[in-house]
Amino acid sequence: MVKDENAEHSKFLEKSIHHLEARGFSEIRAALDGYESPKSFLRKNGGDSITPDIVANKGGTKFFFEISLKTENPQLLKSKWLFLDTLSRMRSNNFRIITTKGHYKFTENMLHDINLSGKVPIKI
Repeated sequence: MVKDENAEHSKFLEKSIHHLEARGFSEIRAALDGYESPKSFLRKNGGDSITPDIVANKGGTKFFFEISLKTENPQLLKSKWLFLDTLSRMRSNNFRIITTKGHYKFTENMLHDINLSGKVPIKI
């Protein structure tokens, strides 16, 4: 989810966190009241910061979760997903995408565009 849209989609973010808690994830961090904020990463060339939507642990492994909802700026979302996927592979972590009804096709198209077709989104 793009940083500007966090307030609009806070209900789905909360629903996603409850879903992850029910699946046994712990130490959940999210940009939501009552949760610690996840670590942000700064781009050297643009000065922009990239923050994962949700970071959680399960079985000693760190997971980065991104919320996939339709957006006005899909290019920014694509670059964020590519960065988080690369970062997670470098550090032996996991990167997952969470989506909901009405956004499946958008998510599949985005993953296909950036050659992450092997990723299967978590459907809530």
